[in-house]
Amino acid sequence: MSYKKSPASGWDDVASWYDGWVGKRGSDHHQKLAIPALLDNLTLTDKTTLLDIGCGTGVLAPYVHKTGATYTGIDIAPRLIKTAKQYHGASGKFHIGDARNLVRHVALSSFDVCTFLLSIQDMNPLAPIFEGVSKILKPDGSVVLLLVHPCFRIPRQSGWGYEKDRKLQYRRIDRYLSPLKIPMKQHKRGTTISFHRPLSEYINTLGRYGLLVDKLDEITTYEDGKNKAERRANDEIPLFMLIRARKG
Repeated sequence: MSYKKSPASGWDDVASWYDGWVGKRGSDHHQKLAIPALLDNLTLTDKTTLLDIGCGTGVLAPYVHKTGATYTGIDIAPRLIKTAKQYHGASGKFHIGDARNLVRHVALSSFDVCTFLLSIQDMNPLAPIFEGVSKILKPDGSVVLLLVHPCFRIPRQSGWGYEKDRKLQYRRIDRYLSPLKIPMKQHKRGTTISFHRPLSEYINTLGRYGLLVDKLDEITTYEDGKNKAERRANDEIPLFMLIRARKG
């Protein structure tokens, strides 16, 4: 299960669009779902060092800074890092760097926590990323991934359906086990790409590099729903997932 290595530019070509969508404080999904879920699964103190991998515009930085922990963000896109420094330079440090070659940018055994806030599904391949995470984490350090649910939210291969006779909204899955490189949105200067992988690839690749899963949460949307069927589906079918693993 592998793909060709993607170009070393990340979302630099679509940085303006991304900033317009996420902005300084994050999208609604960041503010109401992703950031709270991530923070609930971290124990941050004034002695904690945290590396936010694929930090984008740095929306996590002020939340980490409020805990007293030391925040560092890394992203391969220079334009996003420039924006992150403008928005959140007072809350942490930001560096340009490739998640697939972390040891080139980060000292070994230098961080207590690594986070991927809605970023891991945009990175490829997993193996060098998790190998690097294992090397830069301190003994007993943790990595936390917050991602779109790989079982229920597969771009262009899943969606909502409605069974009229039963008045039931359900989730339709067209493909799951096959790894996929999926163009998401065409922009004037480029196309955003998402990488789908089955859950087993995340768990097994973490384990291969001594990162042992100790927490897995399946997270439903914060949205209420327009009717009973939609509310039930929103309550029962998780569209996001959190995976926490500890360096063994």
